[in-house]
Amino acid sequence: AIRSVQVFMPADSAEEDVLREVRRLNADPAVHAILVQLPLPKHIDEKKVLDEISPEKDADGFHVINAGKLFTGRKSRLPGTPAGCIELLMRYEIPISGKNAVVLGRSNIVGKPMAMLLMQENATVTVCHSKTPDIAFYTKNADIVVSAVGKPGFLTGDMLKPGCAVIDVGINR
Repeated sequence: AIRSVQVFMPADSAEEDVLREVRRLNADPAVHAILVQLPLPKHIDEKKVLDEISPEKDADGFHVINAGKLFTGRKSRLPGTPAGCIELLMRYEIPISGKNAVVLGRSNIVGKPMAMLLMQENATVTVCHSKTPDIAFYTKNADIVVSAVGKPGFLTGDMLKPGCAVIDVGINR
């Protein structure tokens, strides 16, 4: 059984109060994992808060140590959304090895770790982002496209080759 406890803090909480709460959770032996809901309010340094989480309790795999382990192909805590995308491809028996994959987005949360996980599965990966000209050039040649772009309708059918596997994990508020 999994026991989950939510700690709600007001949006106007001081950064030091958030860091103190993370330290408290780190020190609590009954807490096995910590997940900080992002994005944080603008006055709080996201990197500072994520770095405060013990790497062993980093549920998202965002701590610099876990991200470094992912980058170097070592066993690490994996970010949930990219790991879930790999799981989807595998469960639907969509081949990854030797395939051309395009990741739309370069965030630390989805884009970069997604590219790393696809490469670990032996895909050839292209990462496209807001400064990439003619994104359709890349997506039309892709066997797999993972879209982590928060714009509805950004990726359209005419940008894809027939039979391409598409996973859209972009969040639109």
